[in-house]
Amino acid sequence: MSKAFTKENDSDADDEDGPGGALPALPAGTRNYITPAGYARLRTELIDLMDVERPKVVEAVHWAAKNGDRSENGDYIYGKKRLREIDRRIRFLTKRLEVAEVTDPSAHFGSDQVFFGASVRCVDDLGEERELTILGIDEADTAQGQVSWISPIARALLKAREGDAVKLATPGGVREIEVLSVRYPAPA
Repeated sequence: MSKAFTKENDSDADDEDGPGGALPALPAGTRNYITPAGYARLRTELIDLMDVERPKVVEAVHWAAKNGDRSENGDYIYGKKRLREIDRRIRFLTKRLEVAEVTDPSAHFGSDQVFFGASVRCVDDLGEERELTILGIDEADTAQGQVSWISPIARALLKAREGDAVKLATPGGVREIEVLSVRYPAPA
């Protein structure tokens, strides 16, 4: 069979748009909360991909296609692969932004209760103190101390107040976490 009739990549399906394949799942019946800053960051990435990155790659692929034999043309093969990656990320971002519910955490400024967008300083029953910020699934970065609002620790902390102790089920057993302080960004 001619190579022209074979599928280049089996993961080109429209439902596999996330960075690692499928979209990260949201619990059934919940919303895709995101902060205004997170929404702006995703929107900026989408616009950059559509207006800057994709046109550059399309131009490179067009140039490479004019150079002849495409089966051994590295620029063409890499360009087509990169174009698929960009299109996949554009679909992912478009879908996420369509269902995003922007929630401004500064509305809770001054509150001592944990809600979406809170930065919480807490200590566990082993005496380990840490600070984490509860953000949306598309903007949380655990390396920065940010957790998704659907993570087990965030769910345990939500609606707790300063001084409250909450229980967190872990694979090693139930842990107790005490909320030391809660803060929100100041209103703009």
